[in-house]
Amino acid sequence: MKRSEEITHQYFTFLDKHIQDVISGTVPDFMELNEIAGELAVSHKHLTDTVKKETGEHPCYFYDGKIIEQAKQMLINSDKSVAEIARIFTYDPSNFSKFFKKMTGSTPGEFRNCNRL
Repeated sequence: MKRSEEITHQYFTFLDKHIQDVISGTVPDFMELNEIAGELAVSHKHLTDTVKKETGEHPCYFYDGKIIEQAKQMLINSDKSVAEIARIFTYDPSNFSKFFKKMTGSTPGEFRNCNRL
């Protein structure tokens, strides 16, 4: 495996664990990209350049996408209010709704209503 592939793989592995740690309350807040780079022992620029080279997308694209996927699962599979879910993801409820709508095209409530069984 090339070093760039290894860094990208480490980034995705770290993201998955970090997001789960935030959801479970083990970690109080989401890390900034430069902090994640530090955890992976690379510079912020090197992480960004490497992930972009390997995937064609900025690391934040995947970070936000993974947060949204977890939020979607929680909206579909739990009875927690949108405000409770926002707080689990360390967002103010109105900011969470704006972020969710920007990423998905619908509000968390609309998404839940359309996707619940």
